[in-house]
Amino acid sequence: MRLKVAVLAGDGIGPEVTREATNILRAVAELGGHDFTFVEGLIGGVAITETGTPLPTATVDASLDSDAVLLGAVGDNKFNSLTPDKRPEAGLLQIRQALGGFANLRPSVGYKALSASSPLRPEVTEGVDILFVRELLGGLYFGAPRWWNKESNEAINTMRYTRDEVVRVARVAFELASKRRKKVTSVDKANVLEVSQLWRATVTEIAKDYPDVTLEHQLVDSMAMHIMNVPRNFDVVLTENLFGDILSDEAGVITGSLGMLPSATVGGAVNLYEPVHGSAPDIAGTGKANPLGAILTAAMVLRHSAGLEQDARAVEQAVFKVLEAGYRTADIARGGENIQLVSTQEMGKHVHQALAESIDRRQALHAV
Repeated sequence: MRLKVAVLAGDGIGPEVTREATNILRAVAELGGHDFTFVEGLIGGVAITETGTPLPTATVDASLDSDAVLLGAVGDNKFNSLTPDKRPEAGLLQIRQALGGFANLRPSVGYKALSASSPLRPEVTEGVDILFVRELLGGLYFGAPRWWNKESNEAINTMRYTRDEVVRVARVAFELASKRRKKVTSVDKANVLEVSQLWRATVTEIAKDYPDVTLEHQLVDSMAMHIMNVPRNFDVVLTENLFGDILSDEAGVITGSLGMLPSATVGGAVNLYEPVHGSAPDIAGTGKANPLGAILTAAMVLRHSAGLEQDARAVEQAVFKVLEAGYRTADIARGGENIQLVSTQEMGKHVHQALAESIDRRQALHAV
């Protein structure tokens, strides 16, 4: 298997966690006899410092010339005085548009080993397996007009969707649900917003093409409560851009930390992969960052861009094994017994070792 990955490490802890994720991809390539190559590009604050723009043309070109893009994180407080279109975060929105991915996949899994790290009770979190499908190129983040008039103290953002935009992301959700537990929960605010009324009507229409998948609708405010109370009730959660951003971050409580959450953006020319957490500049360089979200993101690269399902599962199982052994970074070290606090790099090494053992066992079985 040949795979070319553009690595955009970005700002803050981005380079640290991305390094561990690429190490895992290199290990899969070496152990499995695959040909993976990596090219680096600038994005975010580091790109502004070196080139004057949050997303250089060279980065876009390198990304479009690759089979997958692995992103660390963007954001740096020293750029907060800039207008939104000049800040590091603008580079993230621009790369999403350039690659064209419209469906953001965000899994949230309740790990038994991390039950003590979550403020929720173990009987609430254990066994949770939610896949958020977030529309990524529409809604308030991209709608026009948008402006801030500082003289009149007035600002406007526009939530806008077309039927076709809803159709394409809904089909992604239903296709994924048909291979999982066959349930889609569509989240909107149809009791107030016309955009949500269009969303609900369109999703209901698309559901007719998937008779084996159950569809339910939830209002976003009640859904925020249900995710905390009964998260096991949900399989695939489909929602628009802003609601999906907020709800999937809220689901970080289930895993014990945002540092555990991976994501993949699909549907465009090249898939974009990034952990859900931010750049956390306050802990950059301290070795405290949790690389597991980035490593699980690497598993999604293997699954969705390389088509290596067995290897993707091997990476995920390696993460599970390391957690069960008690290894923790600072963000998930709350409670529990026999906890061993480790650095970013040490956590990556433990996952690497567990992965190598898993792949070796698999290859030995195939050789028999």
